[in-house]
Amino acid sequence: MRILVLSDLHSNATALDAVLDAAKDRWDRSVCLGDVVGYGPDPNEVTARLQTLGTQTIRGNHDKAVTGLMPTEDFNPVAKAAVEWTRAQLTPAHFSWLSALPHGPLATDGVVLVHGALQDEDEYVFTPAQALDGLLDSTAEVTFFGHTHHQGGFSYENMNSHLEVLNIHPRASESFAPLRIEPKRRYLLNPGSIGQPRDGDPRAGFAIADLDNQIVEFWRVPYDISEVQTRMRTARLPEPLVQRLVVGR
Repeated sequence: MRILVLSDLHSNATALDAVLDAAKDRWDRSVCLGDVVGYGPDPNEVTARLQTLGTQTIRGNHDKAVTGLMPTEDFNPVAKAAVEWTRAQLTPAHFSWLSALPHGPLATDGVVLVHGALQDEDEYVFTPAQALDGLLDSTAEVTFFGHTHHQGGFSYENMNSHLEVLNIHPRASESFAPLRIEPKRRYLLNPGSIGQPRDGDPRAGFAIADLDNQIVEFWRVPYDISEVQTRMRTARLPEPLVQRLVVGR
């Protein structure tokens, strides 16, 4: 079972299409860690693609905000404006689908899916201290999380209580970087963001997990950012959201 792991698509259909092209024939089942919508210009298109693929999807904070399941008082003005625009664009059927997305943690196919932290779907996991509880408490050896838009993750070896930060990231000349899953270690892995990377690499990020062969591949693929920016400006989405796609921040 090869699992295509998607996260933080943020209404960017061009990036998602580039990911699906790059991953063609390399996966058997797809999962999504949330934030299907928000920020980008294509909420209906991205939602429809996931439904067509049969992607097992959990909710993210932007999915909750757009569908009214959480308040937006804590969102910055740019993110809040994107939420309001997205809500106005969604078809009733797509709004209903997003509203019904389950929350994490969700166990499936031998892995666990969360959007943020294992204990709090809206919490960011950037540091080893933030990762430790998830590494210890997850019901699977490999847990995938999103929310930070940073590709990489953490591992923990029980015998020596050793927690390691995994800076797994393809070079600019590479499409993917592999990580070998070692016995007696637990992993908390972030595939990166498809729609709005924030780790300094503007390429769309995702992962392919082949746990039968103990390999997780961290992928980055380029896409036509200028095309997405044109649609965002046509939609009058906030300019900071348009600009950040180029720098991946």
